[in-house]
Amino acid sequence: MRCSIEWLNTYLTKPVDAAAAAGHLTAAGFPCESSERLESGDTVLEVETTSNRGDCLSHIGLAREIAAATGASVVMPPSTSHGSDEPCERAIRISNSDPTRCPRYTARIIRGVRVGDSPAWLQERLRAIGQIPRNAVVDCANFLLFEWGQPTHVFDLAKLRGNAIEVRSARPGEQFLPLGEGARPITLDGGELVIADAERPVALAGVKGGAETAVTESTVDLLVESAAFDAVAVRRSSRSTRLASDSSHRFERGVHPADVDAAAERLIHLIIATAGGTRLAGSVAVGSPLPPPRCLSLRMSELRAVTGVDMGTADAVRVLAALGLEPNLCTETIECTIPPQRLDLTREIDLIEEVIRIIGLDRIPVDDRIAIRPMRSQPQVQAIRAAKDCLSGIGFLETVTPTLIAERAAAPFFGAGESALRIADERAVAEPVLRPSILPSLLQVARTNRDRGQSSIRLFEIACAFWLGSERHEERRVLSLLICASEEPQHLLRELRGAVDAVARTITGIHGTDVTPATGAHAEWLLPAFAPAGAIGMRGASIGCIGLLKPSVAADAGLDGAVAAAEIDWNALAAAFPPMPSVGALINSPSIARDLSVVVEDAVPWTAIERVIRAANLPHLESLAFVGTWRGKKLGPGRKSTTLRLTFRDATRTLRKEEVDPHITRLLDALRNEVGGEVIA
Repeated sequence: MRCSIEWLNTYLTKPVDAAAAAGHLTAAGFPCESSERLESGDTVLEVETTSNRGDCLSHIGLAREIAAATGASVVMPPSTSHGSDEPCERAIRISNSDPTRCPRYTARIIRGVRVGDSPAWLQERLRAIGQIPRNAVVDCANFLLFEWGQPTHVFDLAKLRGNAIEVRSARPGEQFLPLGEGARPITLDGGELVIADAERPVALAGVKGGAETAVTESTVDLLVESAAFDAVAVRRSSRSTRLASDSSHRFERGVHPADVDAAAERLIHLIIATAGGTRLAGSVAVGSPLPPPRCLSLRMSELRAVTGVDMGTADAVRVLAALGLEPNLCTETIECTIPPQRLDLTREIDLIEEVIRIIGLDRIPVDDRIAIRPMRSQPQVQAIRAAKDCLSGIGFLETVTPTLIAERAAAPFFGAGESALRIADERAVAEPVLRPSILPSLLQVARTNRDRGQSSIRLFEIACAFWLGSERHEERRVLSLLICASEEPQHLLRELRGAVDAVARTITGIHGTDVTPATGAHAEWLLPAFAPAGAIGMRGASIGCIGLLKPSVAADAGLDGAVAAAEIDWNALAAAFPPMPSVGALINSPSIARDLSVVVEDAVPWTAIERVIRAANLPHLESLAFVGTWRGKKLGPGRKSTTLRLTFRDATRTLRKEEVDPHITRLLDALRNEVGGEVIA
């Protein structure tokens, strides 16, 4: 905010120069970014304010801060005015259909004004802070905004149709013409909070007045509006209409309903003093009852414990009184009544901050040493690191991609009953959808690298996916993997399956996962013709999908050839982290290995063969490993030969083949009976 030092000093009993004002404000938490000396002799400071201190977006608010730091008092400007006995209610009817978003709306009437140029002193004040004088009435409203911090608006009463004002929601398709040179009519979506007369919106509440009821040189009678609007409602209206103003800037930071009337009386005083006229008696106010004053307690023991300063109670009371908090000492507890403009004070710690920032943050002792205790990483963090290390070690590259994608890229990855989550932002017109899967992002990365000459691409990412369910939006963290290489599709699938197993073994300690044919909406992006494409299972529960992408999905991403992809529910996978390690003595005895080739139908998955072998409970079986799959004319159509390796070992002695061979024979019979396999030894 631009702050005029001459203007600021009109509210202080002890004037300050620009350097002193900048120093006091900076120490109080309002740093001065620049200082400009004007030809008039005035100095203007550019003061930075935090978003929770909307009360300091005014000269009086900054004067309060300087007064608290210097011991001066704040002199409030006059706001008295006398008028006719005619009640205001006879001239205007006010209704408020949305007291939640407009807790207080007030209107006052002035008749017989003479609209001309404002006095030189008023124009000088406005020009000093970069404002352009318009006319006496508009200048008074702008002056009050930067003096008091309360946004107001003035209507030409004769231009209000039906002598009525209604605070309501806009209707879809309503037109509104805002103030401003070159302004064009705006079509309202419906739901924006507007100020309307009997026929049309005449102001966008808290954001902008309307050109059709603007004050001009021919204006005689005025309606002075002073109100409080909900910060969120103002922000939404401002964003949806792409209109912003000094008023919306302040309303978005909070205006208390109890401040409305005092600011309006000050504006009435200014208008009558500069443009003449006679006010009607009283005002018309609608909305919710004013909330009671907020009270907070400050324990001196807590103040000393938090700050580390052995502060006297009298010093704390003095600071709180200087800030206008009306402190009342009760033994070692200070009871404070919070003024309406201090919306930021809600807890005891806020009062502690107020005291320490006024007496000086440099008074807080700083220890030369800080005792710290390093904490172990959380299991969730360790699991992610372990998965990344595992995948990086087997040749995959991690990606970090944007969450927003194009709608066409997202379409294949929605399940039944799911739809897109979109954002309403003009900057995201091309990519407005929150991705329902990480795979569209990996496909885009793969295409970029393929276009630059990379023929073998292995990618992974752990991130969140989003979609709109039947009742609310859903979100889950997933691990997505993608392989794009000029190799046989089955080779890509086997490599990807190995990567999935490696991650599962790293995270859970489980050696191998189940893959069954995928059914249902969550496998729509898979090409079902190839095994082992399907649903990834672990401990009897499905945790994801793996397979070849449909050619149409890959083609939409600009890729040709086979693309293998997998997506795993990360939370389901990481729930078993960390794996329980097993420790045993080193085994010195040799092992016996047997390689078997089982000829089965194409539809028989590896998991079925593995299940038969595990169920056989072969003595001394140490490990089972998949070696490969072969298809050829000799086997006939629809058949394959799956080669596996069995390793047997006894920890205490050397096994003999006579001890293993009978169990191999029993296993061959089980494979023949259970999966219809013909075994070639």
